[in-house]
Amino acid sequence: MSAPDVVTYGEIMGNFVATEVGPLEKATLFERRLAGSELNVAVALARLGHRTGYVGRVGDDPLGDAARARLREEGIDDTHVRAEDHAVTGIQLKQRVLVGDPRYVYYRRGSAGSLLAPSPETLAYVASARHLHATGIPPALSATARRFAYEAMEAARDAGAGVTFDPNLRPTLWPDHGEMTRLVDDLATRADWVLPGVAEGEALTGRREPEAIAGHYLSRGARGVAVKLGAAGAMLFTPEGSWTCPPFRVVTVDTIGAGDGFAAGFVSGLLDGLDEERRLRRACAVGALATSNKGDNEGMPTRAELDALLAADLPVEGTR
Repeated sequence: MSAPDVVTYGEIMGNFVATEVGPLEKATLFERRLAGSELNVAVALARLGHRTGYVGRVGDDPLGDAARARLREEGIDDTHVRAEDHAVTGIQLKQRVLVGDPRYVYYRRGSAGSLLAPSPETLAYVASARHLHATGIPPALSATARRFAYEAMEAARDAGAGVTFDPNLRPTLWPDHGEMTRLVDDLATRADWVLPGVAEGEALTGRREPEAIAGHYLSRGARGVAVKLGAAGAMLFTPEGSWTCPPFRVVTVDTIGAGDGFAAGFVSGLLDGLDEERRLRRACAVGALATSNKGDNEGMPTRAELDALLAADLPVEGTR
């Protein structure tokens, strides 16, 4: 693979999804899939035609083998995904629900993914890309993964690459919620583009209104802030103006992955040089399509599927 358009990093886990609706403690049969916020973004970007690379650690075990095979099947460069023989690939159990968000239970403490650490090779790989997409999940996994988060962002910025950051707050991974908000907010201020949900934005900034959340990061040097509003769509703010995109109407099967789809669509728009209006529409469209399948990333659209949805007349309101 030639130099990647975009690199992301994180933890890929075995995702065991209950086959029947009900509480996890009563589930007896599960489907094995693969999950991880950054994996979801990588799959979406690759399906949209962007050269995509992934950095991470997996166990030297069947789940780790499956993770690397899945990356290759999707056309994602796994050169910098290392198999660890003294740690296992993390897993999660996922509840099956008819409506609302499912419950998750994680088994990832001390997993291979938490062994992520910076090296000259991985940082050079990050610096070779046009864009880095980062989230607030890896810094919660270990001190070395936290160091990687900072050094990867620095390497990308020093190389002139763009950086997007999705806070992806996971309070259960942090023993100290104050530390979580301080560190994730600090990382967000180092990105070009910040992509919080409105609840995340409030947790990080203490502000409730999308405009105020965006202002927190714009005043610290961000080029733009896209605030996800859930069923209400999303808003994009830059120093030049603001734009609002209503939600696309799709048949929703599983809401997990919508935010990752949004992030992938936003990054794709940046890579393709789209203006703010079309970039926001693409982000909302990919996020909507991501919910059309019961898996976390199986519903990520191809370029043709994306174009078909974008052909719908859905105006974006904006002001400059």
